Amino acid sequence: MTSCKEYCNCKSHSISLSLSAAFFLQFHVMMIIMIPCFPLSAASNPQGDTLLAWKATLHLQLGDPLPDWHPSDLSPCRWSGISCDPAGRVTSLSLQWADLHGPLPSNLSALGPSLTSLVLSGANLTGPIPSSLTSQLPLLQHLDLSSNALSGPIPPDLFYSNSNALRLQSLLLHSNALSGPIPSSIGNLTSLRGLLLYDNQLSGPLPPSLGLLSSLQVLRAGGNPNLHGPIPAEIGNCTALVMLGLAETSVTGPLPSQLGLLPNLQTLALYTALLTGPIPPELGRCASLQNLYLYENKLSGPIPPQLCLGPLASSLHTLLLWQNDLVGMLPPELGRCTALSIVDFSMNALTGPIPASFANLTSLRQLQLSVNQLSGPISPDILSACTNLTDLQLDNNNFSGTVPPDIAHLLNLRTLYLWANRFTGPIPAEIGHCTNLEAIDLSQNAFTGMIPNSLFRLPRLAKLLLLDNDLSGEIPPDVGSCSSLIRFRASGNRIAGTLPKEIGMLRNLSFLDLASNHLSGIIPPEIGSCHNLTFVDLHYNSLTGSLPQDIFQGLNSIQYLDLSNNLLSGPIPSQLGLLTSLTKLVLNGNRFSGKVPVEIGSCTRLQLLDLGGNMLVGKIPPSIGNIPGLEIMLNLSSNDLSGEIPPEFAGLSRLGVLDLSHNRLTGDLHPLSVLQNLVALNISFNNFSGAVPSTPFFSKLPLADLQGNPALCVTGCASSEQSGARMSRRAARIATAVLLSATVALLGAAMFVLINRRHKAAIKMRSGCTDEEKDGDMSPPWEVTLYQKKPEIVISEVAQCLTIANVIGQGWSGTVYRTHVPANGITIAVKKFRSYDEASAEAFACEIGALARVRHRNIVRLLGWAANGRTRLLFYDYLPNGTLGSLLHGNGGGATVVEWEVRLSIAVGVADGLAYLHHDCVPAILH
Repeated sequence: MTSCKEYCNCKSHSISLSLSAAFFLQFHVMMIIMIPCFPLSAASNPQGDTLLAWKATLHLQLGDPLPDWHPSDLSPCRWSGISCDPAGRVTSLSLQWADLHGPLPSNLSALGPSLTSLVLSGANLTGPIPSSLTSQLPLLQHLDLSSNALSGPIPPDLFYSNSNALRLQSLLLHSNALSGPIPSSIGNLTSLRGLLLYDNQLSGPLPPSLGLLSSLQVLRAGGNPNLHGPIPAEIGNCTALVMLGLAETSVTGPLPSQLGLLPNLQTLALYTALLTGPIPPELGRCASLQNLYLYENKLSGPIPPQLCLGPLASSLHTLLLWQNDLVGMLPPELGRCTALSIVDFSMNALTGPIPASFANLTSLRQLQLSVNQLSGPISPDILSACTNLTDLQLDNNNFSGTVPPDIAHLLNLRTLYLWANRFTGPIPAEIGHCTNLEAIDLSQNAFTGMIPNSLFRLPRLAKLLLLDNDLSGEIPPDVGSCSSLIRFRASGNRIAGTLPKEIGMLRNLSFLDLASNHLSGIIPPEIGSCHNLTFVDLHYNSLTGSLPQDIFQGLNSIQYLDLSNNLLSGPIPSQLGLLTSLTKLVLNGNRFSGKVPVEIGSCTRLQLLDLGGNMLVGKIPPSIGNIPGLEIMLNLSSNDLSGEIPPEFAGLSRLGVLDLSHNRLTGDLHPLSVLQNLVALNISFNNFSGAVPSTPFFSKLPLADLQGNPALCVTGCASSEQSGARMSRRAARIATAVLLSATVALLGAAMFVLINRRHKAAIKMRSGCTDEEKDGDMSPPWEVTLYQKKPEIVISEVAQCLTIANVIGQGWSGTVYRTHVPANGITIAVKKFRSYDEASAEAFACEIGALARVRHRNIVRLLGWAANGRTRLLFYDYLPNGTLGSLLHGNGGGATVVEWEVRLSIAVGVADGLAYLHHDCVPAILH
């Protein structure tokens, strides 16, 4: 937006006084005497006095940002930020991005006869806006108080004048902490052209009086989440509007058809709101409309073909409708909007093919149709005509057929996402002509044949994802030519042959995933030259040979290494200890032999270590017990390990799963008795002896996890003499017990009902729960799986807390409740799925499969799950500090502003959690 600032420049005027010598001598003494009579603390100009009085209210903590505002100056016209007219009157006060640290001036009446522009933006000003500010300045045309920390409401009196009508043409109050409603008196600003209120904490509805601003060209009030209610139909009277922005608010209801009365409207930004209903066809009458942003709402119905049947056809440039509830087919009439450059209809429920008329969109740069129900083939004509395309994203649809070789015409293409469709046939080698490609994702289709050599000759390709297709053949040596490649994933195919040593030439490679293929041969030592590798997954292949001794010396950044279920043999190299960034090491299901290297204890960040199903011998290295981060799983099962459990294992206090089964281990289980976080333990088929530790965890351990240890005493572990004496004493007590039982049986039966009722009432009182929502869906039997030892969750107690009063969140799949666990006095979060249909079952299984093994400080921990045939429950850690939205935006109760350092820390933490889900989890979790 062009700034509306108006400055009046003034020149410095010097007045020369010609005095005779006699006159000078006559009055010289008088002047000396009179000078002390003038105050030295302020300028002699009343306007300067007013400005100095305001400066005195500022907290100049970091030095004086106004060093040239001298009290001794006769006029303020030479002061920084001041402009004057030829008569020496202040017409403009402009102080931008200065550290003033204080309130707005409360009294500028001395500047009223001349001031037309007041700009105090980015000046660290605080406090409220004085209600008399504009009434003191009747000539004011431009008021900019943006990018400060101003608080409180916008005073309604700001838009009234006791004398002449307000002349204000631009009002910029954005990027503050202003609250309360937009005053209806704003309709008095009939000369207003620019109104910027975005990024505050304003609330309430949009006043219909906005329709009185017939000269208004720009209205931006987005970024105020508590602005609500419908968009007033009176907005159609603002016929001069060029820009209307109400994004990231809570405006509701349908889009008013009166928007079609705005002939000058160029940008309509109403994204991320709560709009419903259809897109009004009347928008097609907005002849100047260039940018239509309606994404992230609840708009429904079809895309109106009228958008491109009227004057809008020649002006519309950007059309963003993603993440709504739009249905129906793509209207062929869209092909008439020949100026379209960016189209994004992703995340709707659109059906049918891409119209052939899209070949007319020769200016199109981005076409994003992801996550719909579109079908049919890709038209070769569209690929041949839309040669300006840089981003083509058609993933998560039902497109079918082959990818036409005409894709070679897209020489500007940077992103090609076709994953999760039904494409068949070979990957066209012609993609190699798209030399600007940076990312290709063809995963989850039915592509066949070899990976074309031409893909690896793309000079800018950073991401190549080919997962879960039916590709075969070998990885060509040309892979080494793709020096820009960062992520290469082709798991879940039938790729055969050996790993080409040329992979070692990919110095930028970070993510290598070729799991679940038919690869054979050795792992080339040249992979050790890929110094940026953080993720390597080669499991479920037929790789053979031993691990090269020096392969790990250059992989200092690797965090995830999975070579499981291959035919690898030989010893595990001691150089593995060099991988100090490693968090997950999975080598199970191979033929590794020799001892477990002691150096593995140097991998101090390990969270998961799986060496099961090999031929390892010797003792378990005590150094494993000193790995502080080992918390997900330690699997040493199905080897030939011997000796005792190292005492150092008592230090694995965070470990959740331990499997030592099918070895030849001896000794007792004492080191395991102190592991408080264990949720699964299998020590079966060893030679352990002694008594099983008498802890609650071991008492509930299934016998199948203890079997195959003949010398291990599970119950009744006392000596024979002690047992005999105990049996004698027990026999003596039996007679007494029988008589006492007979005596109290009737009394117990009579008291049972009363005691049972009181017991249930006590449970409810302790837990703070009621049974207002309890029904047959919560009845036993329950299947329960807990991934953490604590808390001990009793379903009957959980069921009593699933009430409306305890709801803390709701989503598509279910409701989340705050639940108190009386057994140990802690609180957890319980997600109850809405139904037991197929979609709910899929969502339930997805969350369990994805989060059961996730361990990250910024991702809430899944404690376990329960199901009974009618209801499904998930148990999570409870976070008592509320939601991120409440922290950042408050709950309407005047929450304190979150410092930018805290906001940055939150953003980095969220990014860290997302990076873990997207890159470190296997399979990756897309949030």
